[in-house]
Amino acid sequence: MKLTLFDLDHTLLPIDSDYAWGVFTSTIGWTDPVHFDRRNDEFFAHYQAGTLDIREYVRFATAALRQHGAIQAQTAHVEFMKTVVAPAIKQQALALVRQHQQAGDEVLIVTATNEFVTRPIAQAFGVAELIAVELEVDTAPGGSGWITGEIVGVPSFREGKIARVTQWLANRQLDWPDVETTFYSDSINDLSLLERVTHPVATNPDAPLRALASARGWRILDLF
Repeated sequence: MKLTLFDLDHTLLPIDSDYAWGVFTSTIGWTDPVHFDRRNDEFFAHYQAGTLDIREYVRFATAALRQHGAIQAQTAHVEFMKTVVAPAIKQQALALVRQHQQAGDEVLIVTATNEFVTRPIAQAFGVAELIAVELEVDTAPGGSGWITGEIVGVPSFREGKIARVTQWLANRQLDWPDVETTFYSDSINDLSLLERVTHPVATNPDAPLRALASARGWRILDLF
């Protein structure tokens, strides 16, 4: 099997979907823009520096979702897709995904952003297989039936991406030696998975990843 993995934010999209969703919730009045933007910027800086506490961030990022409930959240996400995500989906990114699909590759999006934000985005790219941060749902008797702000299992972040892809393979009775793997990513946060695959591709890379990819002779793709 040829397995092609794509990071999402700043790799297939020229935006960070998680950050953009947070900004969007401020524009529709779900959060105080001054307080939210300050905290959102702090978490984004930690992500870029490789020091993000993913569980703390997910509690913060899903607070407005938890408050407004599933129906309002889904309605808001439709508008988010229309006004923010759709204009950011570029033809060259779609063409790259299609190229691998038409070659017969199994294509996955592997992202550290949560599944609520990213599932519709993966669908917009025509990718059925998504590995994202899984959100716990309160299914206890008398519970809310909605997300709690906690993460289920291993978050697909940094080294966790390897664990989640390994589990995806195991669910199909496969292991890493059984597949030829390609991974496209922009971020030094994804270094462990880039080092694990057969063909690492530094895509729109941040400065640390660009320097490392150049030193190691990895392919560098400036998609945007």
